[in-house]
Amino acid sequence: MRRAHIDLTVACDGCAVPVRPAFIRWCKAALADTEGSVRVGLRIVAESEAAELNTRFRGRTGPTNVLSFPYDDAPLGKIRFLGDIVICAPLVKAEALKAGRPENDHWAHLVIHGILHLQGFDHETDQDARVMEARETRILTGMGFTDPYQ
Repeated sequence: MRRAHIDLTVACDGCAVPVRPAFIRWCKAALADTEGSVRVGLRIVAESEAAELNTRFRGRTGPTNVLSFPYDDAPLGKIRFLGDIVICAPLVKAEALKAGRPENDHWAHLVIHGILHLQGFDHETDQDARVMEARETRILTGMGFTDPYQ
């Protein structure tokens, strides 16, 4: 990857989120094998927006932790726009607490998970899930985080 452009928007009043450099580092780690320059939108939201998007785009009730909206390699000049990721800040906090994991670790995992979805990875079948989880684990442990699936 030559360059990653990360458009970060925090649309969650009063939500504690990691610092911008952390988000950029996590995105770049997940994009390391991507060729050329890419742009990704990353939006941090409250539960109400996550629930509305989850209902509108997935037909499911209630908020979800991460949503990915891949674009079909939409070019922006020399930059390829991969798509948008939406992460629900209150769910990140609640899930990390429930799992007994550091909140920052869970943020990193969900950012990387979302980026991999933008790159075409999914977990619809057991085989696809194994491939995606192995890639997530490799990226996260390479950055010093623990394996989220252990």
